[in-house]
Amino acid sequence: MRRAPTEAERKLWGYLRKQSLGGFRFRRQSPVPPYIVDFICFSHKLIVEVDGATHGDLHELQYDEARTVHLNGEGFRVLRFWNADIYHSIDAVLDAILLALQGHTPSGGPHPPFGHLPPEGEG
Repeated sequence: MRRAPTEAERKLWGYLRKQSLGGFRFRRQSPVPPYIVDFICFSHKLIVEVDGATHGDLHELQYDEARTVHLNGEGFRVLRFWNADIYHSIDAVLDAILLALQGHTPSGGPHPPFGHLPPEGEG
């Protein structure tokens, strides 16, 4: 995945790389055993996950929930966003990430904060 990020991941990385979001340092496709997370700010123990349409089925939602519970147990907060949020509401996504980094929001839980199901055809 590191060599072939999704378009949404590529777009978000453009805002997170080189400490360009509030001076916070993020890494992408980083291991947090037994998982690889999309984006992580180790200094603030914040993980940002970008979910496509496959994350909308029951099996994937259960997997994401178990994954989030595990990562929370390791002391990380997890924020999840749909690809569509990245494409159409990037400012709101960046604001949510900044607020989380500043300690103003809890974990995003197993479901992305801006919706419960991905838009049709979203991938």
